[in-house]
This record gives sequence, C-alpha cells and structure tokens, in this order.
Amino acid sequence: MSNSYFRNLPNFEYVNRTNDGKNISDYTTVKNLFKKGKLREDIFQDLTFFDKYFIKGDDRPDNVANEIYDDPTLDWVILLSNNILNVQNEWPLTQESFTTYMLETYLNFDRTQNTHHYESIEIKDPDGNLIFPKGLEVDEDQSVTYYDRGTESYVEIEDMVTEVTVYEYEEKRNDKKREIFILKPKYLNLVFDDLEEMMEYKKGSTQYVNETLKRADNIRLF
Repeated sequence: MSNSYFRNLPNFEYVNRTNDGKNISDYTTVKNLFKKGKLREDIFQDLTFFDKYFIKGDDRPDNVANEIYDDPTLDWVILLSNNILNVQNEWPLTQESFTTYMLETYLNFDRTQNTHHYESIEIKDPDGNLIFPKGLEVDEDQSVTYYDRGTESYVEIEDMVTEVTVYEYEEKRNDKKREIFILKPKYLNLVFDDLEEMMEYKKGSTQYVNETLKRADNIRLF
C-alpha cells in the first residue's frame, strides 16, 4: 500500500465559488495542505534512530526512499528526517542543474576558475602533533610558526595554503547537501503512527465533521 505523505493529509471542504457551484450547499473537497507533519522531537534529536547516508549522483528523495525502504512514496520520511522544506534549495542539484546554475550565476566557464578563497593544509610537527588544521579559510600569505623540541628552535611554515576556485567552492557546497540522515527502517511504524495522530482533527471546532474532515463556514453572500 502506498505511504504517500499526501494520502495522510486530512480533507477540508470549502464553499465552491466556481461557476459550477450553483447552490449554497455546494462544497469542494481538498486536502488540507496547512496540516504539517514532522518527526517527534525525541526522535529527531536522537542520532540512534538514524544512519548517515550520502546521496549519490542525481538521486531524488524518492530514489533514496526506494533504496532504503523499498518504497519511493516514503520520500517524505527522507525529507522530514533532515528538516528539508524546500527541495530545490536544500537537496543537491543534479549535474545538469548544477551546470545551469554555474553558467547563470557566473556567465561563463572561465569565471568559475577564478580564485574564490584560500584554505589551509594540515601542518604537523615531526612528532605528529597537530600545529594547524586543514580546511580553514585563510589569507593567501598565511604562515605559522611553532617550536620544534627536537631542534630546540622555532620553525616557520609559509607554504601552507591551497587555492579554492569558484567551481570547487560551489561543487563542495552542493556536495555538502549530499550528507544526510536516514531514519532506520525499524522505526518507520513509530513515524506512521505519529503522523496519523498529528493529522487527526480534534473535536471542539465549529468546522469539525469527523477526524479526517473539516468544513469551512459558509459565508457566501448573495
């Protein structure tokens, strides 16, 4: 059975204001898109419920869901597990989309080869002690001086930076989005039960019809 997110959304009836709605009692039934599902905080904040995962190639959320859960309609579990609200901005671009983005942003390929910034390389002393970490954004002329106990003298390292081009920077930023968390399959039923409860309407509202249906107030004026 499909586990589509939208299948879980409750219904909402509103007054039909289209030309075919002739009577005051005519309603149109739609899914209530304002109802939002989410993972419980005690699950979302606990890493033992998740595995790390690296998105491959041009895979979409449904591809990942199919690989992990054998069900592409569970793409919403992938997105909720990573608090992704906007797939276009928060999911890694496909290679074609990435190329289009680069050309639209930088106008031509040559500009993508310009220097974006410089990063440090890892510096250790002869004993293997870390002097300067790798990957920090630094100035082009960054240097570091440390005391070498073996020679009992100060050593200055000047050649300790590497250039990062615009293309490399954007590619790394896109690839960072590939590092996500996957809810372990054995916890899926917990999420299904939580979602079902979240989507239920509660009694007490004048719009309440039943647990899966609300009806808008009819304020049509004639």
